Amino acid sequence: MIALAWGTVLASAMPSARGESLAAGCGLPRPWHVSGGDDWPPVPAVYAHRGASALRPEHTLEAYRQAIADGADVIEPDLVITRDGVLVARHENALAVLGPDGHVVEATTDVAERPDYADRRTTKTVDGRRVSGWFAEDFSWAELQTLRARERIPAIRPANARLDGRYGIPSLQQIVDLVRSESTRLGRAIGMAPETKHPTYFQSIGMPLEEPLVALLEANGLNQADAPVVIQSFEVANLQALRQRTPVRLAQLVGARGQPYDFTVAGDSRSYADLLTPEGLAAMRRYADVLAPVKSLVLGPEAVARGGAASELVARAHAADLSVVVWTLRPENAFLPAALKGEPVGDDTVRGRGEAEVVAYLRAGVDGVFADDPGVARRAVDAAAGTAKSAAAAACGSGRR
Repeated sequence: MIALAWGTVLASAMPSARGESLAAGCGLPRPWHVSGGDDWPPVPAVYAHRGASALRPEHTLEAYRQAIADGADVIEPDLVITRDGVLVARHENALAVLGPDGHVVEATTDVAERPDYADRRTTKTVDGRRVSGWFAEDFSWAELQTLRARERIPAIRPANARLDGRYGIPSLQQIVDLVRSESTRLGRAIGMAPETKHPTYFQSIGMPLEEPLVALLEANGLNQADAPVVIQSFEVANLQALRQRTPVRLAQLVGARGQPYDFTVAGDSRSYADLLTPEGLAAMRRYADVLAPVKSLVLGPEAVARGGAASELVARAHAADLSVVVWTLRPENAFLPAALKGEPVGDDTVRGRGEAEVVAYLRAGVDGVFADDPGVARRAVDAAAGTAKSAAAAACGSGRR
């Protein structure tokens, strides 16, 4: 793990816009390797949350392609599974969700408008919550390919909503193919951070995600320690099981409240907060490489407004030899603290000072950020990296270490 203390003169490696780093101490820039390797991921890294989801409907090849073009180091496909065992990218298994009155309240596909799939409408209990709608595991991969993607939050991202119907649902294999092609074309290692969604639920219905995921990594030469892959989960047991099956990096996602759902099922009283104690982080390090907390656990809105500060949680995680990647930074007023909102502040669609939010978390010492607009994060990271490189070069020139 490489942990950087932002806001001080740095002697450690820092990434640039071209994916280069300074060797530790003094040295010449060296490129990131397409195959990943010990110097992947760069620090701090830009993770494209569901692709460039502020610019394209989430979890589409176009969202991932845009993210790569905008400088993302890592793209994030959330994973669910089809009836015939194909891993596909959706934020949850519900393709469209119905409210109590039978109207669609959220959708990332046009399935609710497809009369040929009306009979697939059902109600399920997923992670303890009853959900009515249409679900990926009730469709074959061939059937899912006939659906078209929709913008999840059209009221906040109307430009994305104008792209409704243009794009399809990608399989994980298609995403791997895109990442491999773009890594080769650009000469830099673009990583993937697949998240296993609802793992306990999928285990309960006999459709586990972990086996096909590891098999796909193996088939693509990615089931190895130096592969540019980080597997994520909000649950613990499936990460512990994955640790026995794959040497790739694993990331423990942590919410602001509640507990991992596998703890709920097992009758384990521990909460996410319990995972973040020094003892909890030490236990986490036995199976995970990365702590991925919600941003509010690292900095509150007041600290973000002040430009950031050292974070006790980041310090504890680094002391436990865990990298820290925070989620999720979004550029619109709807998601920004009051001090960073753009004018008019009452318009949720307006973009605010997203780069300032990224910088605040860099100053907190995080090793990466999940961002809906990776271009915003890229600019902030590169500006900070340039400052640090200049300081490091000055230190080298003066003979300091």
